[in-house]
Amino acid sequence: MNGSEPSSDGGTEYTGSTGVVGTDVTHWLGIGGTGGATDAAYFTTPYATCLTSNLVNHTQVVMNKASGPSAASTVNLVVATCPANTILLGGGARTTPASIGSLKPIASFPTFNDAAHDYGQKAAADGATNPNSWAAVGWNGGGGGTGNVTYAYAICSGSGINVSGATVKVRYSEVSGPTSATTGQTATVGCGGGDGDGDGKLISGGAAISGGSVTTTDFTGPGSGGDHLNGSFPSISGGSPVSDGTTTAAYWTAFSHTGGASSPNTYTDVWALCADDGV
Repeated sequence: MNGSEPSSDGGTEYTGSTGVVGTDVTHWLGIGGTGGATDAAYFTTPYATCLTSNLVNHTQVVMNKASGPSAASTVNLVVATCPANTILLGGGARTTPASIGSLKPIASFPTFNDAAHDYGQKAAADGATNPNSWAAVGWNGGGGGTGNVTYAYAICSGSGINVSGATVKVRYSEVSGPTSATTGQTATVGCGGGDGDGDGKLISGGAAISGGSVTTTDFTGPGSGGDHLNGSFPSISGGSPVSDGTTTAAYWTAFSHTGGASSPNTYTDVWALCADDGV
């Protein structure tokens, strides 16, 4: 996976100046990529979650970016933060250029731009409320590339909306693996009660393949340079993607995968954002 990000028209990317880059965006991009091998059976599928709210009737996209990573098996974590008096609704991640086959985002998750979370280096934990930022982590398995860039996107409520009565709750889970070469692992988490009524409705989610304990320690990369994310998507409780047009999705699934080498001390992380607009 090379990226999962908002778009103004289904083709244009926000990769220029940082800050608020778009409002009321209606498209989402899923950007696939291959490393050293490819197959005709590969395909790329984007998922857009579309919010209906009596309160949040406008949204805005905040983008931040940073150069890197260029060294092998190193992370580059970038944080995009919502403007004051808005709420975080979701986010995305992107790395460029695609010509560096070992470069990819390995994490995209909600966080807080505060000292307790080391200004985004620690992810939002299960049960946290109203995170204000989104983190993206670029990973360069084999090294190389002097123009590499990692992008983070935060989807926020529009300016001028009184969101003081709204709550966005985080649900989070971490599972061990994948650790064997060329194997996958999934992790799924849902909004409370299964049908989404306990915590509010599912509005978005995040995913990572990591060194573990990402909510209590600064983010670290997985055990092998070839590890990557294969997907981050709304799902049923068993982890299968929902179908197009589903209106009752209440779970989010992360799908990770190792490359051609074993990957000790590797974990798969997943987040669901559950919203109650208080109206």
